[in-house]
Amino acid sequence: MFKILGLMILGIIIGYGLRRISFLRKVEVSISYTVFLLLFVLGVTIGSNRLIVDNLFSFGWQAALLTLSATVGSILASWIVLRLFFTSKKKKV
Repeated sequence: MFKILGLMILGIIIGYGLRRISFLRKVEVSISYTVFLLLFVLGVTIGSNRLIVDNLFSFGWQAALLTLSATVGSILASWIVLRLFFTSKKKKV
């Protein structure tokens, strides 16, 4: 985990230093295709794992519950931040 975070932070630092190079600005298009390819390979890997496929129903409900909880929590937190910091408190007389 720390290796992955370290590599990501190192990439951010290097990208920040090289942000003025015009060639690297054109790389953004290929990043989307690379992410799609990685997701496809992940799907193939999961599909070929017998243990995951056999327990997909159990894992699926847990994942759906976790996703729903995270989404509701994010919406609630953003609504609280909106109400606390971005609404004017002017009273009309």
